[in-house]
Amino acid sequence: MNTISLGRTGVQVSHLCYGTMAFGGDADESTSAALYKRCRDAGINFFDCANVYAGGRSEEILGKLSKHERDELVLTSKVCGRVGPGANDRGLSRRHIHAQIDVSLRRLQTDRLDIYFIHNLDAETPMEETLRALDDLVHAGKILYVGVSNWAAWQISRALGVSARESLTSFACLQPMYNVAKRQAEVEILPMAQHEGLGVISYSPVGGGLLSGKYGIRERPDHGRLVDTPTYQKRYGDDAYYEIAERFVDHAREIGEHPVSLAVAWVMAHPAITTPIIGARSVEQLEPSLAAIDVEVSADRYEAIRALSPTPPPATDRTEDQ
Repeated sequence: MNTISLGRTGVQVSHLCYGTMAFGGDADESTSAALYKRCRDAGINFFDCANVYAGGRSEEILGKLSKHERDELVLTSKVCGRVGPGANDRGLSRRHIHAQIDVSLRRLQTDRLDIYFIHNLDAETPMEETLRALDDLVHAGKILYVGVSNWAAWQISRALGVSARESLTSFACLQPMYNVAKRQAEVEILPMAQHEGLGVISYSPVGGGLLSGKYGIRERPDHGRLVDTPTYQKRYGDDAYYEIAERFVDHAREIGEHPVSLAVAWVMAHPAITTPIIGARSVEQLEPSLAAIDVEVSADRYEAIRALSPTPPPATDRTEDQ
């Protein structure tokens, strides 16, 4: 698998990033080990994690699997989500960030994280405090680059401005949701990333399984994230998403591609995307995502797939000017 530069960092990452959310949850330790080995055999050197995944078990398992080859890998984790019952067991305060980086490093059995992501927005903590705390971690050598996930473009832009004004380490990488059915990132986040030279590792390229071929207007599996998980039920609750899924899967079959492979390859084809994050509960489920690197998405094919879902209106909502 070839590598690509992560934004302006100069760090070379594989064209696919593996998301370890299933480690210690849907994938037990032995299955996680098999998934990790398959990714490494395929040439993946980029692994994404978070302190809240499986209550910390994902970090622990990833640390155990990766410690023997740490210097060959690019590892991430995240901070913000609730990790305990206490009033301060969440958020982006200096207190919480400094506590959680040490927990993550211990679990991952490493002395530094290549990228440390802000996982969500914490409206109660001043942005300046969060950015200063992250800058301190960079100067301490505990993290090398700072990233942000699930923020709006205006929030990211404001943070970039604060970092420039205060001479703080600025965001090097973004992690937005992006797939054929969820294209809001196209409006402002991806153009902003291109303009600012930021790396983009987008998540959910298959929409939690929506675009896998298992879902349609009148078709649902007995189990799956969209069936069993309230978050995904809400995220993809509108029938319009299942209509998009059905059109997409029909198109994939018409051109002879596996829907999962095509969904991941389509995301990879966007010029702002550095690498999509793939995931799986088993090696068998992982294979179609890995196969995406061999799927050709020409300009015509990209536009044909793009036409299968509504294009979000532009930021100014003046469609007559487009």
